[in-house]
Amino acid sequence: MRILVTGGGGFLGQALCRGLRERGHEVVSFNRGHYPTLDALGVAQMQGDLADRDVVIHAATGCEAIFHNAAKAGAWGAFEGYHRANVLGTRHVLDACRANRIGKLVYTSTPSVTHRATRPVEGGSADDVPYGEGFKAPYATTKTIAEKEVLAANDATLATVALRPRLIWGPGDNQLLPRLVERARAGRLRLIGDGDNLVDTTYIDNAAQAHFDAFDALRPGATCAGRAYFISNGEPRTMRDTLDGLLAAAGAPAVDKTLPFGAAYAIGAVCEGLWSVLPLKGEPPLTRFLVEQLVTAHWYDMGPARRDFGYVPRVGFDEGLVRLRAAWSGGGASLPR
Repeated sequence: MRILVTGGGGFLGQALCRGLRERGHEVVSFNRGHYPTLDALGVAQMQGDLADRDVVIHAATGCEAIFHNAAKAGAWGAFEGYHRANVLGTRHVLDACRANRIGKLVYTSTPSVTHRATRPVEGGSADDVPYGEGFKAPYATTKTIAEKEVLAANDATLATVALRPRLIWGPGDNQLLPRLVERARAGRLRLIGDGDNLVDTTYIDNAAQAHFDAFDALRPGATCAGRAYFISNGEPRTMRDTLDGLLAAAGAPAVDKTLPFGAAYAIGAVCEGLWSVLPLKGEPPLTRFLVEQLVTAHWYDMGPARRDFGYVPRVGFDEGLVRLRAAWSGGGASLPR
């Protein structure tokens, strides 16, 4: 098949492009920039902005399926920027499906659509965990709007499914782990609370595999069509053990300092205020949304994904750490696996 992947130059996007090429598909990636890594994979690239409807429709010409993975992520920023990328961009992808008579859309969502302050999610599935409310970050707000519209678009001619991978990590990550390592080495990394809250994470190969499994099962009338699914390794560990494992694999020191929730939340509120009124660059070091995420238990039931499209994580947490350590020791921290 000829398949369009939006955001194919990113961490998960490259894994999706690589896996689809290995499966014999012709792949087109829609990106804001150009990526030599995708050239090496034999992936055609089209540059543009998801907010440009005509360009998105053109990029999907001749395609039979879309993996909509591109998004504006983060814990801070103007609502308009997130809405433009995550809501308008998704609407334009849906328009591209209709204009080009594309029958399958796999959408990369996020567990953040169910975030509710410090209310834990312990073993929940998308069937019993409701959408969140009162979001303190435009990312979660706009991804919720987009996911709902993707699922509502499911019909007899377009089959849609939304996957919510939790905290993707592994070789090739040039965003999350490098920032954690930098802060740990500088002595600026803190655990919020006691670090004993259980959290799920997703090794990069498993995140991509879930997308392929859902894609294979997806068709009008399929059990997974029009539904959302949490995706993870299915191995909840404490926040402390998770962070220390990732840092150790990258040769960085463990987190040895903590910050009480109340103090962290207050600092987040102050940071938000300063970044709102002063011309400060980048994201605040803490926000209230981030503090809530870090201190709360979040782990999920993989039963629905296994039942409806056969998703079974193939790389365990410990094996993932071995692969991550090999990549970092070989200088491949910012390279795809």
